[in-house]
Amino acid sequence: MDRRERWTTLSIELRALGRMARRARWLRPSGQWNAARLLALRARENPHQLALAYLDRRYTWSELDANVNRYAKAFQKMGVSEGEVVALLMDNRPEYVFSILALNRLCAVAALINTNIAGRGVMHALTVARPVRIVVGSEHTDKLRETIDEIEGFELSDVLVECDEGDAMSEGFASLDDLVEAQSPASPIELPIPEPTGPMCYIYTSGTTGLPKAAIVTNLRWMSAGILFGHGIMDLDGGDVVYVTLPLYHSNAMFAGLGAMLTTGCAMALRRKFSASNFWVDVKKFDATAFVYIGELCRYLMNQPKHPDERNHRLRICTGNGMRPDIWERFQERFGIEMVREFYGATEGNAPLVNFTGKPGMVGRLMPGQVIVKADLETGEIQRDAGGYCERVEVGETGLLLGKIVGNLTFSGYVDEKATRKKVLQNVFERGDRYFDSGDLLKVYENRWVAFADRLGDTFRWKGENVSTNEVAEILNGAPGVLETNVYGVEVPGSEGRAGMASVNCKDDFNIETFNDFVLERLPVFQRPYFVRLQHDMRITGTFKHQKVDYRREGYDPAKVSDPLYFLNGEQYVTLDAELYQGLVSGSVKAR
Repeated sequence: MDRRERWTTLSIELRALGRMARRARWLRPSGQWNAARLLALRARENPHQLALAYLDRRYTWSELDANVNRYAKAFQKMGVSEGEVVALLMDNRPEYVFSILALNRLCAVAALINTNIAGRGVMHALTVARPVRIVVGSEHTDKLRETIDEIEGFELSDVLVECDEGDAMSEGFASLDDLVEAQSPASPIELPIPEPTGPMCYIYTSGTTGLPKAAIVTNLRWMSAGILFGHGIMDLDGGDVVYVTLPLYHSNAMFAGLGAMLTTGCAMALRRKFSASNFWVDVKKFDATAFVYIGELCRYLMNQPKHPDERNHRLRICTGNGMRPDIWERFQERFGIEMVREFYGATEGNAPLVNFTGKPGMVGRLMPGQVIVKADLETGEIQRDAGGYCERVEVGETGLLLGKIVGNLTFSGYVDEKATRKKVLQNVFERGDRYFDSGDLLKVYENRWVAFADRLGDTFRWKGENVSTNEVAEILNGAPGVLETNVYGVEVPGSEGRAGMASVNCKDDFNIETFNDFVLERLPVFQRPYFVRLQHDMRITGTFKHQKVDYRREGYDPAKVSDPLYFLNGEQYVTLDAELYQGLVSGSVKAR
């Protein structure tokens, strides 16, 4: 990086810090701010300005505030009080926002349940949160009915249903709509005074192993994140509209959507679920100026046919994580979006990174208190020197990101205290210091720039080398006829480590021989996918991340996989049938 580029980067970062500093009064330890108080402030200052949009429904700040009051009174009628937890299981819509803010107004806690889980997953999420009530969207009552009997102390009458348009009320449950309708829009009396360190919500993090953990998001953390995204990253104001298609149970939507909306006074436009085919229709309808992305959302837009409105819009910026380098600049050029601001941040973490200048492939520059240390890239085990302390990686190396727990760089932890203790490392560089273990691998570049390498658990070892699934997928995405790839490691009997396997979402003109040539030319032996699975879609999670667990479990067994399978036999991909599979299982055929 030359002197001019370095100065430009620094000046952009300083301007962002300046915008955030002007809102520091909300973050003072003596302050009594939370999301609900910010809403009341907006309603007083700009009562008739647009605050929230969904489908053809529009709410001004005063209308939003009035609805939140009704919901807060309804929760009070149920007996919900300060510090108690209410679980929300609902797709995106205004009522979700009303419920979150109403609970915050009462200094209660919203447990935001992932709507894509069912059965054991729902039961785990509710058991961890220990809610006094559950609010469920009518679209999810069936999955809740299946598990409610197994949750100790809960009955159907403890569940309140928020009916979606056109849905009928489910038998046995209570109606939240009826209770809300009976309340007045005046502010509830005897409201508790919010504490900055008090919990606002629980957001469930996927982690690398095991069931999701309920991360505690405090009022202070939520406001800090809202200020970072709203003022620092996107520079929004009352004339902006941020478009959110991600589920509100996800931190990106909660922080860069709802958080940015309330800390800047901009409007937020919601969609129930992301739709690539309707994206530009919505952007035009809502007159959006910013949007929030995650994972492969941007690639899905790139794979869509040209849309008449894809450049006929006011979008100037987008922020999120997971923008792949192979489409970054093409995405901006095709859709005419001035700035992509990629960031890195764990829901519960204390080491956020932001790429303020839009440098493709980077998640930002290391800030004070953030370090990347040497670790086993497969297991994540920290490597310590003879004195028992960690070592920083050098430029060009990959390591584990840690965030120092000191001052305002706090780690609020999880509802499960045991899980909290596991994420805190002590005596990292000196006796008594404490660091948050992000569980993420990042690669260091010149001038403190860093790029996301992989999530621990997504890296495997083969032929004595560590293979980054993210890195291999980015290369394979450039192969002719490939829309996207999902790379993971699979076990092969008689072999050490795990061999690479790629599930490929391919076009109709995909050719395995052309792909074969591409792999041999672009990838060294240890990075080549020995197994290929061809598909015309890709399983994803509710937050647009690639599903890997099921793919790993199915592996390359033709009896379990109906999609076409291929095996790299030497330097040639051949059809993987039952006979070849038995050869691999018996060890008579080797992955070399």
